[in-house]
Amino acid sequence: MTIRRGARFFAALAVVVCLTACSGADADGARASDERWPRWDESAGVAEVVAFMKVAVPEGAAEVEGAVQVNPREDVYLLSFVTSEENAEGIAEDLRSETPLEDRKVDFAPQGERFGHLGLPEPESVEGARWAGVCPPCVGDERRSRMQWIEVYVQTLEADRVRVYLQAF
Repeated sequence: MTIRRGARFFAALAVVVCLTACSGADADGARASDERWPRWDESAGVAEVVAFMKVAVPEGAAEVEGAVQVNPREDVYLLSFVTSEENAEGIAEDLRSETPLEDRKVDFAPQGERFGHLGLPEPESVEGARWAGVCPPCVGDERRSRMQWIEVYVQTLEADRVRVYLQAF
């Protein structure tokens, strides 16, 4: 008789544990299956991205777009605009990368949709885009000490016009 009660107790306990685990509610009461990550911060735009990246959008730049993708570990900041080749080179140099802009062979599919949120192709998929990236704390860039990584892609559009893609986290 005691064994049956013990078995029933453990069976009931197992059901409660399963129901609790399957409910997926977190501390905020949200369901774990609602796929909250990643998501876009709809209140953040160019100003917030520029402030985080510590970059200046060149005067006269066109098609300026910015967004923040919210993630569980770190947010991703995106900025894109069209400017002159000279301005793009200056922005790349300001990142303090150990190597200048270099050609990137497109040999992989982009990881998720980021710049697609801004209506742009992912820079990794753009044929002929040049790239530079750097870990700001690793090169002693105190201006960007809150960042783990920042990278720039430069896509040639036409004579002296390029699209700059910046991404940081």
